[in-house]
Amino acid sequence: MTTTVPGTYTPRPGAAPLPRMIAAQAALETKMLLRNGEQLLLTVVIPTLLLVLFSSVDIVDTGKGRSIDFLTPGILALAVMSTAFTGQAIATGFERRYGVLKRLASSPLPRWGLMTAKTASVLVTEILQIVLLTAIAFALGWSPHGNPFAVLLLLVLGTAAFSGLGLLMAGTLKAEATLAAANLVFLLLLVGGGVIVPMDKYPSGVQNVLGLLPISALSDGLRDVLQHGAGMPWGDLGILGVWAVVGLAAAGKFFRWE
Repeated sequence: MTTTVPGTYTPRPGAAPLPRMIAAQAALETKMLLRNGEQLLLTVVIPTLLLVLFSSVDIVDTGKGRSIDFLTPGILALAVMSTAFTGQAIATGFERRYGVLKRLASSPLPRWGLMTAKTASVLVTEILQIVLLTAIAFALGWSPHGNPFAVLLLLVLGTAAFSGLGLLMAGTLKAEATLAAANLVFLLLLVGGGVIVPMDKYPSGVQNVLGLLPISALSDGLRDVLQHGAGMPWGDLGILGVWAVVGLAAAGKFFRWE
C-alpha cells in the first residue's frame, strides 16, 4: 500500500540550481549571438577579411618582417574588441530598450548571474574566433613565438576591459546611440589602435596618447609576445588592468536596467 504525504509534489516547484541557470542563460546568449548576422559580420567576417587581405596584398607598410606576423596579433586583439565591446554593447543596449533585461532581472537568476552568463557567452565566442583566426593565420604562414600564459593573460584582461566599457555604454545610452557609438569606436580604434597600422607611423605625441588605449595595449602586448618572443608585457598588462577595473566598476555603478 502506497502512502502519500500531504503537500508533497513531484517534481517540486522552484528555481533550478544557480550554476545550471547561469549555464543555460550563457548557452542561450551564445546561440543568439551566433545567429545574428550583424554580430557575425563584426566578430568573424571583418577580422577574417582584414587578416587575409592585408597579409596577401601590400597595402600598409608593416615594417620589418613578414606582414602576417605583424597583422595576426592585431587581428586577434580586434576580434576580442568586436565581441567583448562592440557586439556586447549593441546587443545589451537593444535588450535594455525592449525590456528584456528588466524581465530577466525579475527572474530567479540574479543580476550578477545574468552578467556572468553574458561574460561566459563572450568568452565562448572569443574562443571560436581565436581558433578560426589562428587556423587561417597558420595557413598563411604565421609562425608565433613567446609565452602562451602571457597571451592568455592579455586576452583575459583585454576581454574584461572591453566588456566593462561595452556594458557601461549599453547601460547608460539609448539603444540607437549605443549602436552608432559602438560602431564608430570600432572603426576609429581599428585605424588608430595599432591593429593594422604600426604605431610608429603616427607622430610621437599622438603615439603616447594612442598607446594608452585598451586596443593599443592589447595589440602591442600580443605583438611583443607572439612576434618578438618577449616575456611578460607588464606595461600593457597594467594598462589593460586599469581599464578593466575602471570600466567594470563604472558599469556596475551606472548601469540602468530600464
